[in-house]
Amino acid sequence: MSIFIIVLIVIVIYCAIKIFLLRKSIKEIRFNLNRILVSNTNNLISISSTDRELINLTNDLNVELEKLREERLQYENGNQELKHSITNISHDLRTPLTAISCYVDLLKEEILTKKQGRYINIINDKTNELVNLTEQLFDYSKSLDLEKKNNKKSYCINEILEETVGSYYNIFKKKDIIPNIKICEKKIYKNIDKTKVIRIFENLISNCIRYSDNGCNIELKESGKVVFSNKASKLDSMTVKKIFDRYYTIENIDKNSGVGLSIAKQLVELNGGNIVAKYLKDVLYIEIELE
Repeated sequence: MSIFIIVLIVIVIYCAIKIFLLRKSIKEIRFNLNRILVSNTNNLISISSTDRELINLTNDLNVELEKLREERLQYENGNQELKHSITNISHDLRTPLTAISCYVDLLKEEILTKKQGRYINIINDKTNELVNLTEQLFDYSKSLDLEKKNNKKSYCINEILEETVGSYYNIFKKKDIIPNIKICEKKIYKNIDKTKVIRIFENLISNCIRYSDNGCNIELKESGKVVFSNKASKLDSMTVKKIFDRYYTIENIDKNSGVGLSIAKQLVELNGGNIVAKYLKDVLYIEIELE
């Protein structure tokens, strides 16, 4: 009886050690897998266990990881090729469109009949639409190349916002828009990538100019929140819910949304921030909170 108990104890100890080693190896697999997926390294999963089934499992996972790497590489190469193709196409389109616009302007200076003038205006409108679409195409190609790495430092948001708004002075004047700017006196410092934040502000100011019925408001609050708002009676709450979608265009307005807001959203998120759009009483509000 005592021998049976001793054998049973040995078996229990053996099983306990076996389970401990199996759990250790599973943790190793999980840790290595997460590390490889996060860091995008070329390393493979390795374990200290000699268990045949665990070794087979590890080998199968390594095979799938290699396939995943190949697919990711193909995707990245394809993305780059697509970006270069779109960029080249947009550049190729710009040249003839610029020439057409110039000739249309020259024709406007000629003495034309009422019918000819109407045709010239139609050609001008359609040319402007093509120019707008070309710019969107170019913006889309740039959005494909958004870098995931941030060069973050501490910057004053007040100064960046003031400089960016100031750079749009001539455009505001040309569009007869008088922006209402409210920037708090308190200096707001954020750990951000300055280049990306400038681009965020530029895209949102451009959006205000595009959709504004009669002016726009830009406010930096003491909390650090930046709010862009403008009256946009041609929008609606359902449209605003999709306004950050790269592939969504606004059909009930003269000009569609392009990809500027989609790019802004990606850049805000790359800076660890948050962006939301609200629509209240015919006014579009876009609020940004940076990290």
